[in-house]
Amino acid sequence: MAEVKTLHDAFIDELRDAYDAEKQLTRALPKMVKAASSPKLRQAFEAHLEETRGHVTRLEDVFASLDEKVRGKHCDGIEGIIEEGKAVMEEEFDDATMDACLIAGGQRAEHYEMAAYGSLIAWARVMEHTEAAELLQETLDEEKAADAKLSSLAEGGINQGAADAGGSHETADEEEEGAPAPKSGSKAAATKPTQRR
Repeated sequence: MAEVKTLHDAFIDELRDAYDAEKQLTRALPKMVKAASSPKLRQAFEAHLEETRGHVTRLEDVFASLDEKVRGKHCDGIEGIIEEGKAVMEEEFDDATMDACLIAGGQRAEHYEMAAYGSLIAWARVMEHTEAAELLQETLDEEKAADAKLSSLAEGGINQGAADAGGSHETADEEEEGAPAPKSGSKAAATKPTQRR
């Protein structure tokens, strides 16, 4: 009969998964930097690439604190997210839309990692692996900050730029068909139903 595994075994397994995920991201982020057209977005990805390299080192410290061998276990989840991102980068989007899509892909990866690190921290605390929990918390805090930075960039103009680029195409199409788009504040837009007396 196979040996029954414990929470500690699951914890080490998840650490190895996280280690591989971070390694995969160190290879994916430079491609995202290259694909981004917004200088601020490029800077955000470059900064997070440096942090991600630090996350790899920090996970090695976590393994050391537990007297465990540093080893990765292939992370299928992050691989799928990266593959989806690659497919998006092959699309013929305008620059603003590509940047919006890159942010969405980056946040998908951040949210995956935030969920993984949240569980790892909870398990480390309940097993009283204090040093491991503190190291993992540092990484989780950086992942949350990276996610917030991407949200700020999206809301600070990138999403609107992508919407405006798309809107200009729609207007051109409508003009070709001879049906101008109704303007807000026009009589058609402001028509109210007549009241019965």
